[in-house]
Amino acid sequence: MKQSLHLRLGQQLTMTPQLQQAIKLLQMSTLDLQQEIQQALESNMMLEINEEESSLAELESKPEKKIDHTDTQTSEGSQTEIPDELPIDSSWDDVYENVMTSAAGAETVEFETQRSKSSTLLDHLLWQLELTRFSERDHAIAMAIIDEVDEDGYLRTSPEGIFQGLQSQLDDLDFDEVEAVLHRVQYFDPAGVAAIDLSDCLRIQLQQLPETTPYRDEALLLVTRYLDLLASHEQSKLMRKLGVTERQLDAVIALIRTLDPKPGAQIQESDSEYVIPDVYVVKQNGVWQVNLNPDIAPKLRINPFYSAMIKRADNSKDNACMKDHLQEARWFIKSLHSRNDTLLRVARSIVEKQTGFLEHGPIAMKPMVLRDIAEELELHESTISRVTTQKYMHTPNGIVEFKYFFSSHVSTEGGGECSATAIRAFIKELIGNENPAKPLSDSKISDLLKEKGINVARRTIAKYREAMFISSSSQRKRIL
Repeated sequence: MKQSLHLRLGQQLTMTPQLQQAIKLLQMSTLDLQQEIQQALESNMMLEINEEESSLAELESKPEKKIDHTDTQTSEGSQTEIPDELPIDSSWDDVYENVMTSAAGAETVEFETQRSKSSTLLDHLLWQLELTRFSERDHAIAMAIIDEVDEDGYLRTSPEGIFQGLQSQLDDLDFDEVEAVLHRVQYFDPAGVAAIDLSDCLRIQLQQLPETTPYRDEALLLVTRYLDLLASHEQSKLMRKLGVTERQLDAVIALIRTLDPKPGAQIQESDSEYVIPDVYVVKQNGVWQVNLNPDIAPKLRINPFYSAMIKRADNSKDNACMKDHLQEARWFIKSLHSRNDTLLRVARSIVEKQTGFLEHGPIAMKPMVLRDIAEELELHESTISRVTTQKYMHTPNGIVEFKYFFSSHVSTEGGGECSATAIRAFIKELIGNENPAKPLSDSKISDLLKEKGINVARRTIAKYREAMFISSSSQRKRIL
């Protein structure tokens, strides 16, 4: 192969580290941004939080306290000098109790960080297991059963599977032993725990009710044999199978509805997840105003003490390191300002186009795509996508993500367009106001929307309904 030398001329777009940092900050959520700022503060000596404005505001808000120096006598609890001798029948804690209390209370206590560990269904069951008398063999079986209980209170594995898993651990194990221990665990709190399926869960709860409970036996027969007929709302078949009248069937179903299909959910505690809005939208003097949330990120500045130590003509290693930190700090602050400016511009553009949503709710949502905002602000669609991802807006209708305002459109009879979000709101409103005994079908909903001038096919209605986790008309029909 012959070697040769070629000359080629071309252009290539290269992303500088500063541009990469700006893009990285732009697509970060509020929590990620706070962590990034904290990491930058810890790693860069030139960055510090600008606390002058907050300290001045605190000083102005605090009233002046006049100190009267005429009275030089102080009580024992407020003295600052250690006395030579303590008073008779007193202790050190009696004299300095108030001083220690005030010093300890000077710091703000974060109660959320001092919360106890969230209780789980597993801990609740294990606590009851230790309070129940079991033999060592039955205790091991009960532990295996409790380990298979999920968060809703159901067994993840069948009793046969638990029996097979324990055969290698316990000698001469019978399936009857596993069933006997399972029945004891099923009487733990909450009622219905360790059930095999929904029918078993409801059966356990009904069996724990007093025998004098009206229609208890009929309800037991229904949940053990004819639960599928109840799910399909076949009222006539249920009346024939149970041998009851329509009024009695209503009472049986009312009793079943008092049961909990997910007993473990009432014990399982989950940590609260908070959404911090990036912008606030409020109406002032008839005009919608958009403001950044000042609490999402602290104000940063260059440390004047360290920046003054930099010498221009000095090429030492320490001086070069300080110069690099200064340049990185300047770029970081500039990237933060650019992020906030872009976020505010996009939010204002969205609010300007979606005033109907702020005034009347999701029904008045207008169709909008990323290109609409990108063309108005002369930005790329990828930039708008980064800005609207995991960013939240506080509105009179609640806290919503920026992405919520973007949706496809459906044509209307008048030649206009209707947002898919508005159509979903219409469907939800129609279903919410329907007669439970005669729910609206997808075709009927399509006809009702056509009366409003919105042309939506039945298949589209079904797609939107399923996306909102709304069951079909046959499943929404109520017997009771």
